[in-house]
Amino acid sequence: MFRLLIAGALAYVTYRMARQMIDNVPDSVDPLQLPPSQYDRETLRRQSAAMGVDPQH
Repeated sequence: MFRLLIAGALAYVTYRMARQMIDNVPDSVDPLQLPPSQYDRETLRRQSAAMGVDPQH
């Protein structure tokens, strides 16, 4: 029972520390923009070809 109490307390402290770190991040930080995947490019080419338009590079 004591081990369960210690594990729960450790989990709660870890949760609170993570929330505090997340709250300290300023709102002006932009998320990381990932490059489009190869699958997205192929899908765009197929859609553009279906509409009869060449994709712009």
